[in-house]
Amino acid sequence: MTNIDTRHHALYVPQTASRRSFLQTSAAVGVGALASSNFAWAAGSGEIKLGLIGCGGRGSGAADQALSSGNKNITLWAMGDAHKDRLDGSYSNLSQKHTDQVKVSDERKFVGLDAYEQVLKECDLVILATPPGFRPYHFEAAVNAGKNIFMEKPVATDAPGIRKVMEMAKVADQKGLKVVAGLQRRYQGCYREALKQVKENNIIGDIISGQMYWDDAGVWVKDRLDGMTEMQYQLLNWYYFTWLCGDHIVEQHIHNLDIANWFIGSTPISAQGMGGRQNRIGAKFPDIYASEKDKGLDGILKKVRDDNKFGEIFDHHFVEYTYANGVRINSQCRHQKNVYNAVREEFHGTKGILYLDNSGRCRAVDYKGNPIWSYDREQFKKDINPYQVEHNELQAAIMNNTPINNAHYVADSTMTAIFGRLATYGGKEIQWDAALKSDIQLMPAKVTWDTVPPSKPDELGYYPVAIPGTTKVI
Repeated sequence: MTNIDTRHHALYVPQTASRRSFLQTSAAVGVGALASSNFAWAAGSGEIKLGLIGCGGRGSGAADQALSSGNKNITLWAMGDAHKDRLDGSYSNLSQKHTDQVKVSDERKFVGLDAYEQVLKECDLVILATPPGFRPYHFEAAVNAGKNIFMEKPVATDAPGIRKVMEMAKVADQKGLKVVAGLQRRYQGCYREALKQVKENNIIGDIISGQMYWDDAGVWVKDRLDGMTEMQYQLLNWYYFTWLCGDHIVEQHIHNLDIANWFIGSTPISAQGMGGRQNRIGAKFPDIYASEKDKGLDGILKKVRDDNKFGEIFDHHFVEYTYANGVRINSQCRHQKNVYNAVREEFHGTKGILYLDNSGRCRAVDYKGNPIWSYDREQFKKDINPYQVEHNELQAAIMNNTPINNAHYVADSTMTAIFGRLATYGGKEIQWDAALKSDIQLMPAKVTWDTVPPSKPDELGYYPVAIPGTTKVI
């Protein structure tokens, strides 16, 4: 059986044995809060019918965690995905692991770009885990249908999408719906304790600056298959198209930027930065011609198109965010191999420095390097995995009818990441209010297999890439 990747929207990337056993242990620890209460669903049934929209690695991982909460009243009831093979693979893995809780009949397996509409008719609680560009519309539909929601981050790729999420977040409040978003650091013990130490115990004094990092080698890319339409190719490789993904500053770096907003307590008011593509440049026609000229023009052109795999997104961004209180956050993210890697956050205060990362090595020192605070390593070993905590706390809120709505802050943090992308794509300082009011919409309001993608390659397969100083972003 292939294991389910819970980190990104990749397809079934194997986990380590320690990660798998940790999840099982974490689920067992989380049973108490759920099992100790008499479950009472609003519809009068003890069963929560879970719907999964988006059956890739992250959606499948979220469904796995939802079913691992210890609440045996939750069943996976309906599934939907644009691709049948992805749905079938997810169903096979989940049904093997959760035999008694997966009750998805063939009639409740929906395939296509409109599958979400059918899933919403069948469920009480829904997981939204399609590519981010779809999120505002799926969230709107789920809220209008009165569903409780777990949705992955980010929640949009453009300002109009963010405004839709913000609007529907208020409607969710009015309806008393429970909403949790996949910014799992907010559900991790060391981050929660660090925030308490900063806010209540003032361990580093007032925050004056910070550095946010998501630097790594990058993610998957999938080959273009013969006969594949442009829309099929872009949906398969959604990570590399801004209308679907938002660029990696939005899809990944949102985690770190969310921590900046959380600890500072607001969103930034201005941003300026730089970015570009140095590794994601694709094949050059002269190079291909020199090596492939014996294959004729058609063969050369096919090779050039096949080698231009990386869509339109940048491979590095660096942004300076300024907040209303004068705090400046320097943010960097990079997808390049054989270079410096870091995925962490740090804050400088008037009294010291706070270092954070999701391995639990959270600590603070003064400016002479003397320790002020550190998260207890033994406690970290006992902590429930934050991916699991998200679902435990969502289900507890549903059971006990207590308020929870992460849609507000995930919209702010997604916009913060989009804000950074606008600064790097445009190359100019921009203001938050202007960015949020922008009417430039990347994501079509309705996508079908016949929709012409917003980004189109030229005859050699090169996609248009933002040019700082030239590209209009607002």
